[in-house]
Amino acid sequence: MRFEFATATRIIFGAGAVREIGRMAKQFGERALIVSGRDLSRAQPLGALLREQGLETTGFSVTGEPEIATVQRGVALARQVRCDLVIGFGGGSALDAGKAIAAMLTNEGELMEYLEVIGHSKALSRPSAPFIAIPTTAGTGTEVTRNAVLASPQHRVKVSLRSAFLLPKIAVVDPELTCDLPPSLTASTGLDALTQLIEPYVGLKANPMTDAVCVEGLRRVAHSFRVAFERGPQAASAREDMAVASLFGGLALANAGLGVVHGFAGPIGGMFPAPHGAVCAALLPHGMAANLAALRQRGGSAQAVNRFDEVARLLTGRATATADEGVEWVRALVADLKIPPLRAYGVTRDHTAELVQKAAKASSTKANPISLAPDELARVLESAL
Repeated sequence: MRFEFATATRIIFGAGAVREIGRMAKQFGERALIVSGRDLSRAQPLGALLREQGLETTGFSVTGEPEIATVQRGVALARQVRCDLVIGFGGGSALDAGKAIAAMLTNEGELMEYLEVIGHSKALSRPSAPFIAIPTTAGTGTEVTRNAVLASPQHRVKVSLRSAFLLPKIAVVDPELTCDLPPSLTASTGLDALTQLIEPYVGLKANPMTDAVCVEGLRRVAHSFRVAFERGPQAASAREDMAVASLFGGLALANAGLGVVHGFAGPIGGMFPAPHGAVCAALLPHGMAANLAALRQRGGSAQAVNRFDEVARLLTGRATATADEGVEWVRALVADLKIPPLRAYGVTRDHTAELVQKAAKASSTKANPISLAPDELARVLESAL
């Protein structure tokens, strides 16, 4: 047995934890770039907390999925105002952009040199500028991962900047920040978290440490996801469970990889204006079903099928649940949460060949529990249309 487990230097979890941010941040710098989403006003209370501790702040807005050009603008702004600290505050897009900006503040050359797939995959040679991650959604887990996912419209693909240097100095996970999420965003981000608990658990790189967080995360999703979706701000305990599940999904994927669902999600996100969480949600039951069918038809390991059985038991709460019942539980959840099919974003059968080719080569697909043939990958995609 051999495995590695790497994560943020510190993880601070709890309701109201963000109110301690000023004291935490001042040990890392004097001038902070706050990278947040489209509405910069949401980060104003955060800025006030930092200024109370004597830090200067500059805001930078990330509208939509972060692109290479987004990071380049953020780096230019940070250098102009001499920022020595970067704080990501928002969903996965803001946090990924913040991680990449922090990395490029201290590393020479162009961002493209360091990107996977479309770049040269050059290793970062210097530690990033200090980065603090504060998620405001419960889904991506990017506050504890070692990569930043960036879109390249020119190449019609999403790619990663990947390095242990991208791990944040501090991840502050405050479930109170997720209480005002609308139902649609609660659904798509929560299903992203669920995907990031299932894929590492059933995948080829699973290990005892990631198993532990996946099992606990799946229990919390099963208990609280629908409550968080239905009751919104009145579901503080359920929101806390989903924030834990999201954090644990990030820990799992960073150390055990993902699978076919994320193998498709990257290329689809690069080619279409589709939110990552919603894409994962639309694909998840079909990816699970395809993996099960392939494992059974080609004599995959009994342990792999048993892991799908265990997922079913955790989600349904029934000790006798089977893997197929787990797939149906996920399928029903996706339907009840009104997740749109992929065709809602413009994906059609005409795109099957290109997307299958890209998914087969994706780094996420390498950890899938079994290698799926092109026709099997095509069925996953077309079933989600």
